Amino acid sequence: MEALLVITSLPEREQASRLAQKLVESRLAACVNIQAGCDSVYAWKGAIESAAEVPLLIKTVAMHYRAVEEMIRNHHPYELPEILAVSPCNGLPEYLGWIESETL
Repeated sequence: MEALLVITSLPEREQASRLAQKLVESRLAACVNIQAGCDSVYAWKGAIESAAEVPLLIKTVAMHYRAVEEMIRNHHPYELPEILAVSPCNGLPEYLGWIESETL
């Protein structure tokens, strides 16, 4: 089973917390780290924008990616949410096994 780290961010901590709770309760993620807020600077529709955001690191498995993506889209206020999936090339085998066991 392939582990994935899915990265997203939301504009408010409460929104981030609700999404994290839903992902773990539904067993789509073994763990979600809600990071400290950050400032993002980005190009959007021809302008340079900035926003305060709360990053999330979602630990899941590849077979759940589509469902995780759908849940993020359904609970995200942005027209185009950040959703990046990173496949770790290495990791502590016991930790990777834990992610798998918590998401099946």
